[in-house]
Amino acid sequence: MLISVVVPVYNVEEYLNRCVDSILNQTFTDFELILVDDGSPDNCGKICDEYAEKDNRVRVIHKPNGGLSDARNAGIEWALKNSDSEWITFIDSDDWVHPQYLELLLKAACDSGTSISICSYVSTDKQTNDTKIFDSKFEIHNTEKFYIEKNVNAVVAWGKLYKKKDFTEIRYPVGKIHEDEFTTHKILFKYDNVAFVNEELYYYFTNPEGIMNSKWSPKRIDVLEAFEEKIDFFAKKQLINLKENDIRVYVGLIARQSNELKSVEEQKLRNQCIHILRKKSRKCLRKHRKILGFTIKNDAWLYELAYPKFMSFYWIIKSQINKIKKEK
Repeated sequence: MLISVVVPVYNVEEYLNRCVDSILNQTFTDFELILVDDGSPDNCGKICDEYAEKDNRVRVIHKPNGGLSDARNAGIEWALKNSDSEWITFIDSDDWVHPQYLELLLKAACDSGTSISICSYVSTDKQTNDTKIFDSKFEIHNTEKFYIEKNVNAVVAWGKLYKKKDFTEIRYPVGKIHEDEFTTHKILFKYDNVAFVNEELYYYFTNPEGIMNSKWSPKRIDVLEAFEEKIDFFAKKQLINLKENDIRVYVGLIARQSNELKSVEEQKLRNQCIHILRKKSRKCLRKHRKILGFTIKNDAWLYELAYPKFMSFYWIIKSQINKIKKEK
């Protein structure tokens, strides 16, 4: 088998057939499908086994629940130990793919001589039966430019075809959400260029019961840790534009998390999370204030989050100074 397709499966009984059928109906057929039943409490494990009985390309791993990263890692490790595949791709079990997903990603990677190919995607809450036949055009993008201009495409784990060997030492962080923010860049920036198929070959299902649409929890702050690691990664690689880009995104995420905390009713939890955000905003200002020119005039909210007592004093003094100026 040339390609290993890894699908982590958990509590998606309603959507699993749609996902698996879209993979088994690919125009490119030289692949193995690794279904990782992550201790799913519904009938997903049984459905996976039924597919394995019907199609010899399907492998099933049953394991105790460990989360999305742990399930992906199990699929990676199985493929590394048991398969002679050259490529690997990830598809989430409530999503599905166009019939040419594997064909066009593989052709783009092989024809371009790159080690990673990426496709465009569509975000939908409905079933999309797109039977359009796409041609095999692709674009070569500088990896740094692609990361900045098409960030979602660049960061997500899915919608990509990777060289399997690139996962020899790389795994997804167990217990974290935003797991791809911790991981994808480590593979992406092994290479100067990527191949991009500018067609919507991946259907991302906006599941109302999915992790990112669930009630706010402290796990949402995982994304800040991921960005801290990425900023350090880019600094070490001397990718200054990417470092500065992600610092700006990081500050925006602090603002977003701070705003979302207003909806948290539990006072103790809210205070704990505000304390975490305060520490992170202080560290950010200490490390990056001079680089990006963060000022009280333009970024008062950040200083107020980081140093609330100082800023209260600052506004009192500023008010007094303005009052004196008016009196003169």
